[in-house]
Amino acid sequence: MDVNTNDFRKLSDFEDILIVDEKGDILYFDFPDLSVLKTLRMKPDEMLGKKVTSLYKNVTEENSTIMKVLKTGIPICHNKQKLISKKNNNSIFSINSTYPLLEKGNIIGAIEFSKRIYTRETIQLLKNYSYHKIYRNNNTIYTIDDIITVNPKMLEIKNKIAKTAKTDSSVFIFGRTGAGKEVVAQAIHNLSERFHRPFISQNCGAIPSTLLESTLFGTVKGSFTGSEDMKGLFEQAEGGTLFLDEVNSLDYNLQVKLLKAIEEKTIKRVGGTKNIDLDIRIISATNEDPEKMVADKRLREDLFYRLGVVQINLPNLSERMDDIKGLVDYFISFYNDNMNIQVSGIQPQVMDYFYKYNWPGNIRELKNAIEMAFNNVSSEEITLQDIPERIGKGFGAELKTEKSDHSKSLKHCLEAYEKNIIMREFTNSNERIAETARRLGISKQLLKYKMNKYNIVKKILL
Repeated sequence: MDVNTNDFRKLSDFEDILIVDEKGDILYFDFPDLSVLKTLRMKPDEMLGKKVTSLYKNVTEENSTIMKVLKTGIPICHNKQKLISKKNNNSIFSINSTYPLLEKGNIIGAIEFSKRIYTRETIQLLKNYSYHKIYRNNNTIYTIDDIITVNPKMLEIKNKIAKTAKTDSSVFIFGRTGAGKEVVAQAIHNLSERFHRPFISQNCGAIPSTLLESTLFGTVKGSFTGSEDMKGLFEQAEGGTLFLDEVNSLDYNLQVKLLKAIEEKTIKRVGGTKNIDLDIRIISATNEDPEKMVADKRLREDLFYRLGVVQINLPNLSERMDDIKGLVDYFISFYNDNMNIQVSGIQPQVMDYFYKYNWPGNIRELKNAIEMAFNNVSSEEITLQDIPERIGKGFGAELKTEKSDHSKSLKHCLEAYEKNIIMREFTNSNERIAETARRLGISKQLLKYKMNKYNIVKKILL
């Protein structure tokens, strides 16, 4: 088999290879960066056997460089193209060089070498697909941009994180389960000068107390039966950050050794005699009130003061309900990118239920609720049938009443629906008229008229 090498340019200029048969069906491809397949919303095995003209909306038998080469046998070199995906209208810009594959003078296929060109549009697309990947070399996946909030208290916390990151002081984070303690810890690390060094995370409650000391400080071979020379988490975090979650699970005696390690910045492995110097930052967290733990003698007072040079208290999601909409939009976007499902939004009635629910599992519970909805959704919008039953439990009577009342006129139903939307956006805008009007896309005068009509201000102020 021969390749017609007329005007063959340097192959080192190209990244991707695509080979088709004489009909234009794909036989082989090699894309070092598989994000191109994500752009196409295709899995690798789905490419094989596909007609090359079926991949893009704007590629036809007439304008396809591959199909032209198959018909004419003449190479097309360094041809610039804009390719638009059929499934989601995403664009790929590339430079292609296409050559016929010949056997005894007959065209039996074609090979195309290509290189993608990154424009402002495609760079934004790649950003969505490779979010924070640069940080994954240090064991993290979150930055401060992942703290989605418009809540004043949380905005203060984000500002505190930015200031704290500039120092090496120990940080103590208090927040209930699912409130985002690890996100905060990783955000501090990635804003600090230690971002290029490891972030080591350990849930102290997940390890038996008998193994926790060796896990933290490491072991020396022969110190006990079966022991080997092993670095502990302190050594693994050298130069970076050690995050200890559920620090309240530490044995009271082990707390003494932890305090000594932090104050002296040295450790000894279990069974060892050699002092090992440390250059790490300690961030710790708990889901219980630390002052109560100190009072109950479950957390040493001196350790708490040493760990909590800077203390960050995360509010429950029920205390920052103005963040629900932003978080829902964020998670929908996240799962659109990471699951083979496209959801455009969420029905207003579902959002009403989200605002009424107490969220005992906080942000983690909300994220899980959206993920469950993606697994159940059968339309472009998330409905009440898609979310966990517990969220609607207790509001069922209200829903039943709304559905079963057929006596109301269409005008009455539309007005009730409009009133609920205005009330929700007025609340989400911290009762600011101008911001509410902007969100609704109407003038302030019209908004005031409708609020007076529905007696909304009086109801909210009562």
